[in-house]
Parts: sequence; C-alpha cells; structure tokens
Amino acid sequence: MRNPFSPNFGQVPQVFAGRSSIRRDMIDALESPWGHPSQTTIVVGARGTGKTALLRSMVAEAERRGWVAASVSCFPGMQEDILQQARRRGANLLEPKGKARVTGVNVGQLLGVQWSVADAGEANWRSRVSDVLDELALHEAGLLILVDEVDPDLDEMIQLAGVYQQLVGEERKIALFMAGLPHRVSRLLTNKSVSFLRRASQRSLSSIAPEDVGSAFRETVAVVGKTVSDKALADAVRAIDGFPYMMQLVGYRACQLATDEETIGECAVLEGAKLAEEDMRMCVLQATLDELSPNDLEFLAAMLQDDDSSRPEDIEKRLDRSSAHVAVYRKRLLEQGVILDLGRKRFRLALPGLREYLPEYLENNL
Repeated sequence: MRNPFSPNFGQVPQVFAGRSSIRRDMIDALESPWGHPSQTTIVVGARGTGKTALLRSMVAEAERRGWVAASVSCFPGMQEDILQQARRRGANLLEPKGKARVTGVNVGQLLGVQWSVADAGEANWRSRVSDVLDELALHEAGLLILVDEVDPDLDEMIQLAGVYQQLVGEERKIALFMAGLPHRVSRLLTNKSVSFLRRASQRSLSSIAPEDVGSAFRETVAVVGKTVSDKALADAVRAIDGFPYMMQLVGYRACQLATDEETIGECAVLEGAKLAEEDMRMCVLQATLDELSPNDLEFLAAMLQDDDSSRPEDIEKRLDRSSAHVAVYRKRLLEQGVILDLGRKRFRLALPGLREYLPEYLENNL
C-alpha cells in the first residue's frame, strides 16, 4: 500500500495543513476578473515550510480554471523554460513553435501558396511571451508563471519581473506566483528595478496550529484506510511542532513502521519521530545553518541559555553588544525564518529540533 505522506522536496501532499486561507486567496485570484491583487503573489518561508508544494499545487488549480501554467525554478535559462513549459502545457491552444503558416494564396496560371515560418531567434523574450498571450487570448485563456527559489542575483529574474510589469500594464491576462527564502525575497524587493513587486501580495508561511496538524494527520492516514490512536496523534503533533516538512517526515516514518496495522499506535509514532529528527537535521537544519554568518550563529548560541523564549536585552548582555547590533541580527534571523517573533519583544527558535542540534553544529563550525 502506498504511503500517504510525501516527504520528498516539493511534492504536493495529500492534505494541506493550515494553508487553506492562502490557497483560497490564490485560487480566488485565478477565478477573478483582471485586477485581483493576488494575481501577483510572493510566498515566503524558511526551508521545509511548504513553499514549493504550495506553488506546485496551483498548477492543477490554474489549469482547471482555464489558465496555462508554466512552472520553473529560478536558474539560468528560466525564461526559455517558461516559454517551452507554456507551449507544452498549452499545446491544445498554441501553435507549435516554428510551425509554418499559410500567409497568402496566388491564383493564376499556377496555384501558389506563400508560407511563413516563425523564427524564435528574431524576437526578444518579451515579444515571444506577447505572442503566446495573443494566442491564448483567442481562447480566453491566460498565462500563470510560477517561479520557485527566487534568486535576486539572477539577471533573468529581474528581467522577468520587468517584462511582467509591462505586460500587466498592457492589461494582458497574466499572473505571477513566486516563492523563496525570506532573505532572498527581501533582497529582491529592495532592487529598484522591480520596486513594483513591493505591492505584490506577500504571504508568509508560519508554523501550523496544533489542531490543524492533528486534523491533517488524521485525514492523510485515512486516505489509505488507516486510523491513528488519540495518544499516538498527540505524540505526532508534539514531534511535528507545527512544521510542514516535519509532518510529512513523521507521518511517512510512522506509516512505514505500521504497514501491516490498521491503526497507527504510539510505538510507530515515537520511533518514526526519532527517524524523522535525523532526516530533519540532514535535510533542513544543517543547510539552514550553513547559510548563516558567524554573527548570526553567535546570536543563536546566546539564545540557548533561555529555556523557551529570549529577550533582546538578555542577548545584548550575553554578547556584550549594543542594542543596535542585536536588532540587526534579530531582524536577519527573523527574515530567514530561523527565529520566530512572539510579540512583546520576545522570540524563540523557529525550527523543530534546532535547539538540540545547534550545540553540536556550533562545536563543529565555530
């Protein structure tokens, strides 16, 4: 029996937990007349918060509503990939690239037919996208571009945003959904060339409420006809700690261990949580910490002295740093999704297992 959980990167889960309002808003944008503010949406979140899965789930939603969806990652060649994806997924609406078309017929002593063959190399990227939109408009269809892993240092990303702004100004039926790590999105929005993106709908993927985690966990195991005991579910919710990727890991491991059982019990969940913690360290925690600066790590080390939440004044004393210094790195870590703002000048570590893993990482890397 197929495991109902999907811990592979970016795989769309059977059941989304705690993201209904965000998904509904994006779907509303696809169903609404031109001008809905969420037709340009930026999804922001740390690794493992479900950005890619959320973005990919919109492909099917868009195509059910008459859009052609071109989903790409933010890498060199993405502009050409967008065009190819658009033509492949909209093949029933668009003429094949380079297709010869009849442009005239001569009637005389000899019957003559004039042909023209589109040469993609003769037009720039904006013109080629405009051609696609022209063809789609004949069928009242639009183009949804989805860009994952936003990279503000990639020239093509800036060019894409600039062309998109122009096409929006022309009232074309086009939408743009993007997703990225907080610090990369923040840098993109500070680029003066694409300052209009600051007016895009920005949706931050925060931790999921325990009740939503529990409900989604039950619904997911029910897909394959299984149930989960109340105690096991409580243990699972505790181990998941509101983190989407951790939910898929714990669920996957627990279902593996309870393959031959109709009800997933405590033993399967507790053992599955241990295995999931190891996966989490390798796939999320280490990669996240590797991107931080020495000052970022120093800040996190100072937080370890607190049982749960920390205060700026305590960090200032431990580091012997100014309030301005602490404010800068607190903001950096918040933007990168490593710490969570609790309000009233209190914050805590945001990623499950980070408190336990951090001392080991610091010992090996500082």
